[in-house]
Amino acid sequence: MTRADLDKQPHEVAEMFDGVAERYDLTNTILSFGQDRGWRRATRAALGLRPGERVLDVGAGTGVSTEEMALSGAYAVGADLSVGMLAAGRRGRPGVPLVAGDALALPFPDGAFDAVTISFALRNVVDTGAALRELARVVRPGGRLVVCEFSHPTSPAFRTAYLSYLMRSLPAVARAVSSNPDAYVYLAESIRAWPDQEGLAARMLEAGPWSRVGWRNLTGGIVALHRATKV
Repeated sequence: MTRADLDKQPHEVAEMFDGVAERYDLTNTILSFGQDRGWRRATRAALGLRPGERVLDVGAGTGVSTEEMALSGAYAVGADLSVGMLAAGRRGRPGVPLVAGDALALPFPDGAFDAVTISFALRNVVDTGAALRELARVVRPGGRLVVCEFSHPTSPAFRTAYLSYLMRSLPAVARAVSSNPDAYVYLAESIRAWPDQEGLAARMLEAGPWSRVGWRNLTGGIVALHRATKV
């Protein structure tokens, strides 16, 4: 089984997720104590989707988040770098449109979508700024972006306990439920190395052409929803 390093080479990231595809959704639910369902609902609400709009879900994996977006009545398309994740998604969710796509070179024309979202995948891309610019490229002017990503708990005591869970308990639980527990060691390390809420907001503004950047914490800051509008 492959485990990516924090330099996030695309082929290593793709191979790592290929190796966890079959039990990925179940493992995430167990490791998050079921919070992942609420995070998906919050992402859909933050996008403010309307029936008939088009939304692209980048880093969609097996399409569980894409399926959530479609509940709004919007036309939702998922894209992911891992062919293993896409294959698992097509078996489990044959009605969800899923395509192979790199967040740095998406297979869609300029301005093809009204909104774009990326959940728990932006930190796996080798160039965050380039990914944010590519997300902007496929969205029409005035379109929306929502990034759902792990972040930094706002309470110092809670953050200490959370980091202990990430670095000790999470890999141990993953050994019991995942087909590639080493992937979850990378997961823990990548979360710890990721910028905090203000840091990600600054990156979004620097990347452009995003404006009106703001965020909302979920589960005490374990996850943050960052929102922006394309200029």
